[in-house]
Amino acid sequence: MGSDSFGMMMCIFVGCLAAVSAGNFNEEFDITWGDGHGKIFNNGQLLTLTLDRYSGSGFQSKKQYLFGKIDMQLKLVPRNSAGTVTAYYLRSQGPTWDEIDFEFLGNLSGQPYTVHTNVYSQGKGDREQQFHLWFDPTVNFHTYSVLWNPQRIVFSVDGIPIREFKNLEAIGVPFPKNLPMRVYSSLWNADDWATRGGLIKTDWSQAPFTASYRNFKADGSRAWLLQQMDSTNQRRLYWVQKNHMIYNYCTDTKRFPQGFPKECAVH
Repeated sequence: MGSDSFGMMMCIFVGCLAAVSAGNFNEEFDITWGDGHGKIFNNGQLLTLTLDRYSGSGFQSKKQYLFGKIDMQLKLVPRNSAGTVTAYYLRSQGPTWDEIDFEFLGNLSGQPYTVHTNVYSQGKGDREQQFHLWFDPTVNFHTYSVLWNPQRIVFSVDGIPIREFKNLEAIGVPFPKNLPMRVYSSLWNADDWATRGGLIKTDWSQAPFTASYRNFKADGSRAWLLQQMDSTNQRRLYWVQKNHMIYNYCTDTKRFPQGFPKECAVH
């Protein structure tokens, strides 16, 4: 059986080709830590995570997913959020885990948020790309999406792709395709590195810090298994990477003095 066929069969076994999962946080998620700092409101339609001096907070999905399109609307921590990180990601279990990351690095009031992305396969990441958003993500909810199928991973913001990571196993690049993942999110203090490399620390006088979530949707229909990047989305991706990318591991010569990872020649 070919790798794509195997992936589709696995997808069926974990249920990700079933009907769309959507909406209710009481039904879809468990708040896993935070001693009351994570809360669900409005009959399961709104979830908030809070960080203060004593604790951050986090949640995870009840279900696991293998391939599909995962959407979540977030409204990030407003005002001076320097030192905070709001992480929203998919991750499998075990020592050689797979992971697909969005991390939102807080800022001084008036400065842009940094969106940090990464892809792990078999426990190894080091594939960071970072972007500045072209809007203030603290005023309104915006949709952050991961399309994951056997051919590619696409990170999108409000339907605009910001990054594509292709399956390049043919040239020896590991790709996450066999392990189902849960959806996680957490809000925590990372002022040792998050804002300008740790130069700007968390101002606890601004606490509590709160991030809000709504309109979760997980769609594992067959259409997403075959989804490709059309010419319109290729142009959008190029626009984002040209105008809003601030770090790309594939251009970091100091980090890779012996040569860039194999995928950099293709991506």
